[in-house]
Formats: sequence, C-alpha cells, structure tokens
Amino acid sequence: MKLTWTTSLLFIVIFNTYGQKALSHDGKEAIKLEIKQMFENFHNDIKKNGLTSEFKYLDDSSDFFWVPPGYKETLDYDTVKKILIDNSKKVNFIEFSWENIKIYPLTKNIANYSGVVKCVQTVTNHDPLTFKLIESGTLIKREDGWKFLNGQSRNLQ
Repeated sequence: MKLTWTTSLLFIVIFNTYGQKALSHDGKEAIKLEIKQMFENFHNDIKKNGLTSEFKYLDDSSDFFWVPPGYKETLDYDTVKKILIDNSKKVNFIEFSWENIKIYPLTKNIANYSGVVKCVQTVTNHDPLTFKLIESGTLIKREDGWKFLNGQSRNLQ
C-alpha cells in the first residue's frame, strides 16, 4: 500500500512538472502588460474612490494573506478588509504610483512582483504626506482578472 501511494505521488509530481509548458518570451511580455494595466486600474480606482476600492483587487480566498507596513505577522482577507474600512474613514485622499516595478510571470495564472511605490495621502485635518513603500507579492489570475494573493509592504525611510 505504501509503495502504491508513493508511486502515485511521484507520478503526480512528475506529470505536473512536465505537463506545465514553459512560458514563451511573448507570453511573459503579454502577462506583464496585463499586470501593469491591472496596477494602473488599481491605482486609478484608489485615487478616485479611496481605500475600499482595493477589495475588487484582493483575492478573497482562504489562500490570501498580507503583511502591511508596521505588522510582523500575516493577516487574512477579513482582517485586511477591516483595516481598509477603518482607515478609509480617516484618509481624504490617496494616490499611489510605481517608482519601479519588476514583474515575474511564473505561469499563465501566477506572477510575482516587487518594487517601490510612492504614496501621497491626506488624512483628516492634516497636510499631505508623501512616503515610499517597498512591496512584493504574488498575483493570481481569476475569472475577473489579476488579484493580490499574498504579499508584504514596508515603509522606506
């Protein structure tokens, strides 16, 4: 029985490894363009509608996790959603723009990214604040587009 289970597991691993076609250069470039467009839409939606517009870009599956600035442990989707709702009441204006970004397509539906994001925000009764975040994470392509599956953000000093 143990030999059958081990052989089956080995067969599945080998089949999945060799069954995945490597992405062509053109395929990788097409994915990068899709993701750059997603980030542009994401940043435009936040600028126009505030922090709660992030929800449509977050993967609400049980696989989602994030480590926001100032946190040392991963947070699940519901916790991140609550933080965004709470902060949206305090933030009058927010704008993100990439200073640099690297996108690494892994498959047709999964990609990693990393880069530096410039943020300008105005919190209730305060002058605008500009800061930078270093961010990295994994994106997953769902039926309705690319979503943040997991990642982390840290303030740059």
